[in-house]
Amino acid sequence: MKQSPIAAALISAPLGKTIYPEPYALLVKGRQKRKLGEHFGLTHFGVNLTHLLPDAVSALAHSHSKQEEFILVLEGSPTLVLGEEEFILQPGDCYGFKAGTGIAHQLINRSEETVTYLEVGDRAEGDEVEYPKDDLKATQLPHGKWALTHKDGRSYE
Repeated sequence: MKQSPIAAALISAPLGKTIYPEPYALLVKGRQKRKLGEHFGLTHFGVNLTHLLPDAVSALAHSHSKQEEFILVLEGSPTLVLGEEEFILQPGDCYGFKAGTGIAHQLINRSEETVTYLEVGDRAEGDEVEYPKDDLKATQLPHGKWALTHKDGRSYE
């Protein structure tokens, strides 16, 4: 189905929407993610225009087994947490997160201004996500759905 171009700001983006269970969902309450790729029906990779309010995080520190991610900062100065290192990014800075490295990453907005960045990720099947600082594990199920459990396999339900 053919669609017309659209301003990214017109694509809906609920504030704080996440698949994280409590208490982790609260940590991303200041994140707003516009799923640009989904709007156009893209299925091989995702493209998100993401805004982080002051003190918000992009996600829990995590690493993917199969899916790769890329970010490009458009506005603001987020802190990139990469393993045990931290880097303050500026507009125009970018970074790619290779799958399978085990190096956890996240963005934190420690500034007083909103941070805006473009996030691109593939949708390789069978991904597992490790959260080294939290009692959480994500396993991708068929059709892209996710199962979120404690590290010992117990459900959050």
